[in-house]
Amino acid sequence: MTQGAGEVGMGVTASQSGPSLNPVLGPMSLMGIGIGAIIGSGIFVLTGVVAARFAGPAVTLSLILAGLGCLCAALCYAEMASMIPASGSAYSYAYATLGRTAAWVVGWSLCMEYLFAASSVAVGWSGYFGSMLASLGWQLPQALASAPLDSADGLHIMRTGALLNVPAVGIISMLALLVAVGIRQSALATNTIVVVKLLVIAIFVLAGARFVDPANWHPYVPPNAGQFGHFGWSGVLRGAGVVFVAYLGFDAISTASQEARNPRVDVPRALLGSLAVCSVLYIGVAVVVTGLAPAHSLDVPNPIAFAVARAGQPLAWLLPLINLGALFGLTSVALVLLYGQSRIFYAMAGDGLLPALFGRVHSGLRTPVGGIMVTAGVCAVLAGLFPVGLLAEMDSIGTLLAFTVVCAGVLVLRRKAPDAQRKFRVPFGPVIPVTGVILCLGLMVSLSIGTWLRLVGWLVVGAAYYRYRSQRQ
Repeated sequence: MTQGAGEVGMGVTASQSGPSLNPVLGPMSLMGIGIGAIIGSGIFVLTGVVAARFAGPAVTLSLILAGLGCLCAALCYAEMASMIPASGSAYSYAYATLGRTAAWVVGWSLCMEYLFAASSVAVGWSGYFGSMLASLGWQLPQALASAPLDSADGLHIMRTGALLNVPAVGIISMLALLVAVGIRQSALATNTIVVVKLLVIAIFVLAGARFVDPANWHPYVPPNAGQFGHFGWSGVLRGAGVVFVAYLGFDAISTASQEARNPRVDVPRALLGSLAVCSVLYIGVAVVVTGLAPAHSLDVPNPIAFAVARAGQPLAWLLPLINLGALFGLTSVALVLLYGQSRIFYAMAGDGLLPALFGRVHSGLRTPVGGIMVTAGVCAVLAGLFPVGLLAEMDSIGTLLAFTVVCAGVLVLRRKAPDAQRKFRVPFGPVIPVTGVILCLGLMVSLSIGTWLRLVGWLVVGAAYYRYRSQRQ
């Protein structure tokens, strides 16, 4: 039985034998997992993109609105984690509240989220790695550092002439080995990387604040350009929808529940704590970036580095630190995503929805090595063959579906198991879970038709496998 599901009287009937996961994580390590997953491409890229295209200097308001929206989901995650300390995250919560079939849909969607997110982060890491080597006078051959496949319309695949994105494959392979070695080593590496990138961000905010030009903040909310979402207050709202994805990494904390020493208490605290820390950092970076450079100029892949370079010689010493922080930031995100995906596979295998290989824990390492290697293999193929844009499009919709189910699950468990033990309760009754459901569904509806078609295709494949698996049991 997936740990915790049975504790609220829901039917998870399969069991896992052999060695179990190693419960060694404390509250700080859990927060490190959350911050490590959240602080990545969002803070180093999205703040500038949203400021330039949608909200102007009011990107700070977009971040606040998105943070409040994620808070609804995080509070619901916290209540579910305090009741069901299982490694499957939203998958386990769906099994406990909505049953086996709904859990499969959520679990399969989470597979899409984690696999494509880890792959896209690895491609981004490859770009920063190549840039850093170029600054040292070394140039990677383009054929070995870019995607051999691409798609102009998101549907038809074409060749680019490249052979393989070797750095992207390499970073996935190295991080997979680290995740396989053990949770202590993975947590130590994550915490170390988190400390480095938090220091880099703090140095940027403190040093950059001295050189901001307040004129760059006027008008704070630029007038609407004549269409919804292009500046004005509608731009602030659209910007909130775009930067929402920057906060999504806190889901990974709940995948560590079975490796936490006191999951019912520490996981909810880590969920809310990491979201609070990252919200402050996002807003601080947005304030300084838009103060150093006009918002319209920030539509570049590296807005923080661009803003620092625009400030001139007084901040030139910061550029190497910014590149290092971005590289470290993406490394920790990829590490946590590989870890989280393997734990979701572990939970699904324990319930008989995936082959036993994914739920088998190595007796010495105390990690699900088989699941880790399969996860890394698929991610390496995706990262080695496809560009970041195509990979990133598949991430958000799977996450939003999972968030919707978790928010709804809180309402279901309040009715089905009102007396079950809850170390944490979402405040204000049903208001926050209902708000979370409405917000997540609204953001899903706003996504492109192409993204929905790919989701449908993914779910059709998943349904076929689910039917095949069920017939064999």
